[in-house]
Amino acid sequence: MEQDRVGDGVAVTEVTTIRRRVLVTGRVQGVCFRASCARAAEAASVGGQVRNLRDGRVEAVFEGSVVAVEKMINWCRIGPRGASVTRVTATDEPVVGEMEFRVVYGDG
Repeated sequence: MEQDRVGDGVAVTEVTTIRRRVLVTGRVQGVCFRASCARAAEAASVGGQVRNLRDGRVEAVFEGSVVAVEKMINWCRIGPRGASVTRVTATDEPVVGEMEFRVVYGDG
């Protein structure tokens, strides 16, 4: 069942695919943020990736339904146990058709 909702003045549905790049600031490295994020993304049927940045932030890209991507952005606001998130920013990106979620190891 599709449910309409309004986002930024445009009607979208649950099945509309979107892609967002998310930057997470705080104590988010060394707390299993990437692995936990990957498990949550897989459970939400979201494609994309997550990686550590050299400046201490975590960057994630989520692609999937509006509801699933928003769920992941909300997850990032809390993160796993041990994380202390102070800021989350999300920017829209063009959809590329990414179906699987992966962890990028090493720093940016």
